[in-house]
Amino acid sequence: MSYVTERREEEKERRREEIIDAAERVFSEKGFDSATMDQVAREARVSRALVYVYFKDKDALMLAICLRGLNMLRDMFQKARETEPDGARQVRAIGGAYMSFAREYPTHFAAMSRYESQHAELDPNDPCEHVLDMLNAGRKVHEQTVLAIVTGMADGSLRPDITNPLQTSITLWGFSHGLIQLAQTKCAFMASLGIDYNQFMEDGMDLAMRALVNQPQGGVQ
Repeated sequence: MSYVTERREEEKERRREEIIDAAERVFSEKGFDSATMDQVAREARVSRALVYVYFKDKDALMLAICLRGLNMLRDMFQKARETEPDGARQVRAIGGAYMSFAREYPTHFAAMSRYESQHAELDPNDPCEHVLDMLNAGRKVHEQTVLAIVTGMADGSLRPDITNPLQTSITLWGFSHGLIQLAQTKCAFMASLGIDYNQFMEDGMDLAMRALVNQPQGGVQ
């Protein structure tokens, strides 16, 4: 690749990332349904036509935000896993990282939730590029939890009879995702019942961990 071609590709990628940045801000302020491609173009300070060169519609922009979010989440999971000494604490830290992700990056979490609701069943044989991209990004996220589970089974902090670490990872994902969504949508109702948001999240994760911890070794701190 020539220097000129390389610089051109770098410029295209930079412009694409700037449009995604703008879309994140617009979606965060306006909501996905109310946001328009014109608003994204104005926020990115480019023409509407140029936005369509990179993204054919709002769904394509949402997908880009989803993929960015999954990559960010994978990095957060890896950091959480690498800072804890045993597998049980690594799994618990990953759960905490997911909660932090939802709180710190609500636009990404909302985009991911929306995508999952619209594409409930992703077929690995589907030729659509976005399906493969999402599946591959999702696998990389689950790899971090699987590594933590395998580590815990080896060091004795998690039950040794976990037969399918990937299935367990997916189950934990579903539990954590539902817990976060429940806390977000029912926070006012729970507050009226005297239920603290943060305590609700912590107790929920502790409940999940009790099913995984190797009991003879004691509980998770």
